[in-house]
Amino acid sequence: MKPFAHVNAGSVDEAAQLLAKYEGKAKLNAGGTDLLGVLKDRILPDYPETIINIKTIPGLNTIEEDEGGISIGALTTLVDIIRSPLIEKYCPLLKEAAGTVASPQIRNIATIGGNLCQDTRCWYYRYPDEIGGMIKCFRKGGKICPAVSGENQYHAVMGAKKCFAVCPSDTAIALTALGATFTAAGAEGMCNISVEEFYTPLGNVLTPGEMITAIYIPKPSPVAGQNFLKFTLRKPIDFAIVSVASIITLDQGICTGARIVLGAVAPTPVRALKAEEFLKGKELSEVTAAEAAELALAEAKPLSKNAYKLEIAKTLVKRVVRGDGSELRSFQNSL
Repeated sequence: MKPFAHVNAGSVDEAAQLLAKYEGKAKLNAGGTDLLGVLKDRILPDYPETIINIKTIPGLNTIEEDEGGISIGALTTLVDIIRSPLIEKYCPLLKEAAGTVASPQIRNIATIGGNLCQDTRCWYYRYPDEIGGMIKCFRKGGKICPAVSGENQYHAVMGAKKCFAVCPSDTAIALTALGATFTAAGAEGMCNISVEEFYTPLGNVLTPGEMITAIYIPKPSPVAGQNFLKFTLRKPIDFAIVSVASIITLDQGICTGARIVLGAVAPTPVRALKAEEFLKGKELSEVTAAEAAELALAEAKPLSKNAYKLEIAKTLVKRVVRGDGSELRSFQNSL
């Protein structure tokens, strides 16, 4: 690792002022499970001059309830989310997603804010500088995405523009289904951003001088069924090949509302809007689940080596529509 300065921030305002002071040449550090690997492999075009430690900011690691929803501080660890009675009561979908992230050791350290803001996991982007020099992909100032004509087994099958790396965050998929909003702080003040507006085809909307401070989740309907399914080759450690989160409300067996979100198929979480609309007013059956799955992937355009993702995604959509998530987890454990 190259030398860098290290500063402990005592407040959100101080962290924001420090980010502004260093004008894009500083990085925030919370759990550090992503950042330290990035620094060691020197994958960034510009190495940061300063690391700002935000673990020293009090009050950003709480989970609290108000009349309308649940507020989660950005420094809350994934294990605290998994163990929270409030999350278990109102957002079991988020608990399930957080529980699939990496390993117990990482979940003990990694924060929800860090999981949401982690850098892309594309192997071209993360190619270590020490093994022959960094690959200048589109995100690093190049003119092309090497995955388009290269090794693209785990890359996007929809929604990509110039870069085909997928959104790596499991919690982002769950929070999109839950209709969450993020509070971001910068030198010029605070703002709220919906999770659907937060991600873009080339990262997220935060400027170099901003940070997430909290996540707010409106309380879902108590009669809504929540589900999260994640397909990986190995249950521990692996990032999703495909994931699906859903919140479906039924009235006497008829769907009155649905939110279905696809993960690891695009640079952003993807709302399956056509599938959601199709399900409203219908009884959930094998036939309607299959039709919803087809609609969810209707706009997919796979690359040369990742068309297999479509069938996995369709299977997951069918299973969340039918509400049989436990079947997939048993299948996943057997791989």
